[in-house]
Amino acid sequence: MPRVVPRPAPLSPGARLQLMWLASPALPVGGFSYSEGLEAAIASGLADTEAKAAAWLRDQLHLSLARADLAVVAKAVPAWQRGDLARITELNAWVTLTRETSELRLQTEQMGRSLVAWLHNRGGEALSAEGDPRLQQCAALPPAPTWPIAFALAVAQCLPQPTQAGHSEEAIREALLSFAFGWAENMVQAAIKAVPLGQSAGQRMLQSLIEAIPAAIDHALTLPDSQRQAFTPMLAILSARHETQYSRLFRS
Repeated sequence: MPRVVPRPAPLSPGARLQLMWLASPALPVGGFSYSEGLEAAIASGLADTEAKAAAWLRDQLHLSLARADLAVVAKAVPAWQRGDLARITELNAWVTLTRETSELRLQTEQMGRSLVAWLHNRGGEALSAEGDPRLQQCAALPPAPTWPIAFALAVAQCLPQPTQAGHSEEAIREALLSFAFGWAENMVQAAIKAVPLGQSAGQRMLQSLIEAIPAAIDHALTLPDSQRQAFTPMLAILSARHETQYSRLFRS
């Protein structure tokens, strides 16, 4: 008879709500103030309509987010769970080194610091610096905790310790859904303001990204360290142009 592999237990309602909280645009980390080069792409005529902005963000999801930040979060969550600070330091350094402009580096460091501060201040002995030494470790990462690494710590705090491989992988997939949806909502709101677009157009763009996110996560979960990358030259060029753009709404 074939061996029956038990399905992993689903996440608790509390853990799911914590992951939804981390995806919220109301999370006080400043994500709404960055466009990640989208504003420069709009000014250059590469994303100045609904269709072009939607295509730009889908490309960014697959070529940048999936191959870099999502892949980092997938590795960093279990590293935080097992207390592997050497691995966390290595991943944090990789994120820092692959931010190709000062604005993109400022974003990941500012959002990382803000999330660590939020984790420290939101209350509860188990989440205080004294109750969880990982908060101090994250805050002390040189030169600063980056956004994917701090997000992974927040996920590790709200997930149970993995008891089997299936449960761990399923929990990480849920965490990546939260990370990707939070990114998508912030970027669509940036497009609505900068193109500009109406709310209905924004909802169509968000739907397009939602349909693309599962495949991006599947790709991110398969990437070993040797295949993780952040090679997006046009995004880097536009981000550098944005630093001196005459009129702008966003910090990147």
